[in-house]
Amino acid sequence: MALFCAGTYAQTTVLKGKVSDDKGLPLPGVTVHIKGTNKGVSTDLNGKYTITYAGAGILTFSAIGYTSKEIKLSGQTEVDVVLAEDNKILSEVVVTALGIKRDKRVLTYSSQEVKGSELVQGKDPNIVNDIAGKVSGVQITSSSGNPGSSTRIVIRGASSFYGDNNALMVIDGIPVDNSETGNLNSGPGTSRIADLDPNIVENINVLKGAAATALYGSLGANGVIIITTKTGSTGKKPTINFSSDLSFENPLLPQIQSKYAQGTNGIYYDGETQKTSTSWGPLMDTLKINGQAAKKYNQSDLFFRTGHTYNNVFSINGGGAASNYYISYSNFNQQGTVPTTSFIRNSIFAKYGAQILPNLTTTFQLNYTNSQNHRLPEGYALESPVWTIFTAPISYNLQPYENADGTQRLYRYSRNNPYWVLNNISNTSGINRFMPTFTADYKPLKWITITERFGADVYTEQDHYHESAQSVSNPNGRIVVNNANFRQLNNDLILSANHQFGDFNIDAILGNNIFSQYTEDSYANGVGLSVADLDNISSASTVSYSESHALIRRIGFYLQTNIDYKKILILSLTGRYDGSSVLSTSNNFYPYGSAAGSFIFSEFFSKDFQDVMNLGKLRVSYATVGGSNVGAYSLTTPYYSQTIRNITFPYQGQSGFLLSSTLGNPFLKNERINEFEAGFETGFFNNRISLEASYFAKKTVDGIIPGVSIAPSTGYSGTTVNTGVMQNKGIEVLLSVVPVKTRDFSWNMTVNFTRTRNKVLNLYGDLQQLGNGFTSLIVGQPYGIIYGTRYARNAAGKLLIGDDGLPYADATQGIIGNTNPKWTGGVTNNIRYKQLNLSFFFDVKKGGDIQNNVDGYGYFYGTPKVTENRGPRVVDGVNATTGLPNTVSVSGQAYYQRINGITESVIQDGTYLKLRNVSLGYSLTPSWLKGSPFKTVNLSVTGRNLWIYAPHFTGGDPEVSSFGASNGSQGIYSFSTPTSRSFDLSLKLTL
Repeated sequence: MALFCAGTYAQTTVLKGKVSDDKGLPLPGVTVHIKGTNKGVSTDLNGKYTITYAGAGILTFSAIGYTSKEIKLSGQTEVDVVLAEDNKILSEVVVTALGIKRDKRVLTYSSQEVKGSELVQGKDPNIVNDIAGKVSGVQITSSSGNPGSSTRIVIRGASSFYGDNNALMVIDGIPVDNSETGNLNSGPGTSRIADLDPNIVENINVLKGAAATALYGSLGANGVIIITTKTGSTGKKPTINFSSDLSFENPLLPQIQSKYAQGTNGIYYDGETQKTSTSWGPLMDTLKINGQAAKKYNQSDLFFRTGHTYNNVFSINGGGAASNYYISYSNFNQQGTVPTTSFIRNSIFAKYGAQILPNLTTTFQLNYTNSQNHRLPEGYALESPVWTIFTAPISYNLQPYENADGTQRLYRYSRNNPYWVLNNISNTSGINRFMPTFTADYKPLKWITITERFGADVYTEQDHYHESAQSVSNPNGRIVVNNANFRQLNNDLILSANHQFGDFNIDAILGNNIFSQYTEDSYANGVGLSVADLDNISSASTVSYSESHALIRRIGFYLQTNIDYKKILILSLTGRYDGSSVLSTSNNFYPYGSAAGSFIFSEFFSKDFQDVMNLGKLRVSYATVGGSNVGAYSLTTPYYSQTIRNITFPYQGQSGFLLSSTLGNPFLKNERINEFEAGFETGFFNNRISLEASYFAKKTVDGIIPGVSIAPSTGYSGTTVNTGVMQNKGIEVLLSVVPVKTRDFSWNMTVNFTRTRNKVLNLYGDLQQLGNGFTSLIVGQPYGIIYGTRYARNAAGKLLIGDDGLPYADATQGIIGNTNPKWTGGVTNNIRYKQLNLSFFFDVKKGGDIQNNVDGYGYFYGTPKVTENRGPRVVDGVNATTGLPNTVSVSGQAYYQRINGITESVIQDGTYLKLRNVSLGYSLTPSWLKGSPFKTVNLSVTGRNLWIYAPHFTGGDPEVSSFGASNGSQGIYSFSTPTSRSFDLSLKLTL
């Protein structure tokens, strides 16, 4: 036995080496493999590797973007190699629909990738916010600055009239929920993608058009965000990573006047013996109280605090000869700029992959998150503290918030003291979420793979709202308890094949998808709190309770074939047949598909010309996809608990139900989106310059519209129909440039541009207009029009002025704004000098109107900055009686309190230019770390929202939708928690 072991040892050779590019730079992550065996390793950050082999063999080196190389082994102990760049590769392999990896060069549709390193650089708890402005064709809107607030992400414009227009989120091939939940009062909730730790993300690929997303069925009709998580390294010793971040946030505040005291018509009110909500009093500089100069209170500075965020991440990864693992734990703790608000997330992620047999590999992963969100009411709810802070007079001290007898201390009626709110109103939500995924790949033949992938998204949510007695809105107090259970299951069985037939390569997949989503919600509302300080719904004198259950199921069968001829001509055909439980039994199965082609004309260029233009590609596609964008049980007419005049059931212990006033439609069918896309992609000078441009035109037909009015003689007020028609057209441009690339210095710049035009073509019969939250749907107009009270004008467009010298509202409402931007863009720069890295990112939006309710209500109160000009004025316009120019002088108070009732007066252009992110980092030179336990050490400082230029907007941040991510909540700025300017310090260590 000893002789045998000695002989075996003698035949084993330890091989070391280094892999570099043709400029001498080390190449990390290169796969080094002994051909014909399962033995392989990856190069480290310095391009070095170590591997053992038995005497002889063939060593292969491969990396994305570089030409592979083989070295014959015959006892060598050291092999250094240089890999040349592959000029034929546009960028790299990207993850597409169903988690399938494809060479971006041969894709027949538009997609754009964002690396995980760029995402964590943004330091935002919601990963969606970190891609804002970086991807063409994508519009991302934050709702508020409250920790954990929701974010809306729409790709290529809205496609559904009232259904969800947010893009589908997919993590490692499994669709996950991104609903907005958690808020039991006014304001936004939390987009559930915030439960995902950005630090575990390897990259994000955005699939924009229908041809790219057809394989996802009706779930992917609005575009898909493909999120790929990190994976361990096969044949690598454990690597330990630790990072710690500390951020400081300061609120971006609206423009508030700071000159005038509480009162009206220049007369001072002290807020104690004389109360009023307005600040039309005397100048603070001239006001004396008890013979002393009046003290000025900056209400925002006194109320808001410097928020801070801690984020600590620990991970370990590695693997054996036939396995790999990645384990991560993160603790995220954000304390908001409004006291008592916070978002805390603890996440555990584990992934293990193993090669069970030579032709069978499996991967199991589990993502567990516990998140806790503490928020306060926002918007114009009576309970909102931000409302009162933005409209409170600067002459009044809001503290203490209680009188000697324990009652609230108020300077006005109908609004809570904001400091009383901090201690007496709370809205908390807690989430426990599990996302397990299992994948098995079996290769019965070298060119065939059978994939079984099962994933679940399961979470429970507990929401609790408490409002103490003596609240202005609920004098007897109120408690709300909401418990929700969510369960989503997804299973894909996929047969994929890839085979070469001469000059043709055929890549095909055949699959089946089963999808199930179950939601359960119980809601209890208690009023009349009989025991002070007992935060339990059992203390309420009256409790009403409701519960709901919904089960949605979908099944799909799909086929995709990609045929390429000499990597010159590529044809992609996709077909899917879906069935949905929410549609009519006669219409619940529906087919759709796509056809797309690419022509890589640069293959015909001479080698010398290819050194200049290494890629030239034209692509075109047409796709039709379906969407069952309607809630469960819309086919039927359910019973609901009723309120009859002033009697709300249950009444005196007796329940009361009536049929819903909205008639169910048993003939509902799917929405359909037809989309044409054409584009080109080019690469110059080894992809030092690359350009991608796309044109798309998509049309929604059979759009589902709920609640359209029908004849009252039917006994119902409305029903759901399949009659909507809407179109979106646009162009997208992405330019990448590497102006400088040397051993010590490199500069990468990316520019993107998007222009989208939307139009509503039909609603229902002769119906020309429908309401949609704060916006309207109007035939012939874009989706998201602001419709409301406008100025009265003459035929020439001049304001009509009454005999009192003031403008007035037109008798009929009209179109006063458009929430859609004219175009959007972004510029990203990444600069490296040796160990120093600098990145900065500009984001721009042109147009997109905003209804500024902070100014709108403030005009009555006298609080916006513009109201500091209070002198007499003659309003430009014509007298409505005489038709002559207006000559009547009016006071500033009279003018602003008049236009307070005209919504058009507060429609502002939302154009902005942002320096959204700047990051400066330094990695310690590896030679400095010799003898220490550390492989790498990186220090960085990052700033967010450092500069905002918004010339027409008087709020704090024009990128806001104060009431959440829903369709009807866009284009409204109304007393939401301000977004912040932040500074982050970060330390990263690798052991």
